[in-house]
Amino acid sequence: MKLILLLLPIISFMGCKEIPESYTNEEPREEQIIESNLQEETLRNNSEIPVKTEQEGAGETKEEQNMIMTIGDTKVDVSWEENDSVRELRELASSGITIQMSMYGGFEQVGSIGQSVTRNDKQTTTEPGDIVLYSGNQLVVFYGSNSWSYTRLGKINLSDEELEKLLGNGDVTITLSME
Repeated sequence: MKLILLLLPIISFMGCKEIPESYTNEEPREEQIIESNLQEETLRNNSEIPVKTEQEGAGETKEEQNMIMTIGDTKVDVSWEENDSVRELRELASSGITIQMSMYGGFEQVGSIGQSVTRNDKQTTTEPGDIVLYSGNQLVVFYGSNSWSYTRLGKINLSDEELEKLLGNGDVTITLSME
């Protein structure tokens, strides 16, 4: 009996508290649904924001580094696409990757990157300077034109004549690195 008398004020006090809406059987109100959707959208958007991490010993961040293409001994200016294939190539390039290229068809150089990366092939008519991914594991650099299904990677910013001189005189070696 003493136990009941001791618990009675505690039970009464608990009954005075408001029950959170999340514990009721009521359907969520429209404002709750909208707020929940906004929170989910914010989380989704924030998770897509790139996080900059410092490189060991360097004051640069990963985003500040550029992927550099060198053909033979010549560094070339490239405008890289923003896609998963290029992001994966950047990861490979962080350790340096050398690709032995071979002339093909009189309009392109082709070489294996040594592994497959994500591809998103679309029917494409290439132009001189285009850099594409073929079959998920072949880098192709054009100094002429061709139509096929490729994943676009980037474009070398040189004239047609400069590209022909650099790529049209035999097999070349291409190096991808980060700088």
